[in-house]
Amino acid sequence: MLSYRHAFHAGNFADVLKHSVLSLVLDYMTRKEKGFCYIDSHSGAGMYQLKDEYAQKTGEYKDGIAKIINDDEAPEALEPYLSLIKTLNLNPSDSDLEIYPGSPGVAKAFVRRQDSSHLFELHPTDIQHLEDFCQRWRKVFVKQSDGYQGVLGLVPPPSRRGVVLIDPPYELKADYQKAVKTIIKAYSKFSTGTYIIWYPVVKRHFIEQMEKDFTNSDVKNVLQVEFCLEDDTQEYGMTGTGLFIVNPPWQLSEQLEQILPYMKAKLGSNNTSYTLKQLIAE
Repeated sequence: MLSYRHAFHAGNFADVLKHSVLSLVLDYMTRKEKGFCYIDSHSGAGMYQLKDEYAQKTGEYKDGIAKIINDDEAPEALEPYLSLIKTLNLNPSDSDLEIYPGSPGVAKAFVRRQDSSHLFELHPTDIQHLEDFCQRWRKVFVKQSDGYQGVLGLVPPPSRRGVVLIDPPYELKADYQKAVKTIIKAYSKFSTGTYIIWYPVVKRHFIEQMEKDFTNSDVKNVLQVEFCLEDDTQEYGMTGTGLFIVNPPWQLSEQLEQILPYMKAKLGSNNTSYTLKQLIAE
């Protein structure tokens, strides 16, 4: 199935959480001079136009990034992420945001000459947009192929430093377990890498199975964060979003303790909740 287009959802509350964490992880990786490898299993288009028909049809960014882009109360932990969005939009007002980065767009802002990036995407339209986006990006490798296999073929990277993002659309129920199993296999080859899995909260039992798969594996040091706009429901639709982070930067948990209550105050309601827990110890 290749019907999913992230352009409908660019800049929504789930992107705020995912991309703020990705920004913090990549910012941390650049503190050492030695290069690292960034691997993105489901890259999307790279950059999204918020004024186009897809983003305007849903307007999800208006209840996400637009609500916080110029907020003076934003915590310091959000600075790398918000600074990136402001730079892309030339310091906009919240009403005239035009551009929002996908995960490759976030990565491009942080990687250096000594770093390499490997981006995978299967959707025939998005791969073309992604290739166009990457034209002037040095040391980037774009492939229209299975991102799960792509990850396993690239670890361990020569530098022995790496960040892997697995961010499937979850059109297929198998993606929930496939994402975790890919990390488990990659971890067996490269246990010091940082791995991030994004997931939607649609059906709770899928997430519970992901947690079980992790806890029954040999993977250590797994942080889990979740932000839910509404309580779990049996109705159709995403009520929340979450991330599993393997080998998170040492400050990330403290930074999320700043970000989560802020997101609840600015993007949530009385029914909004969040959790942050060390799923598996170091």
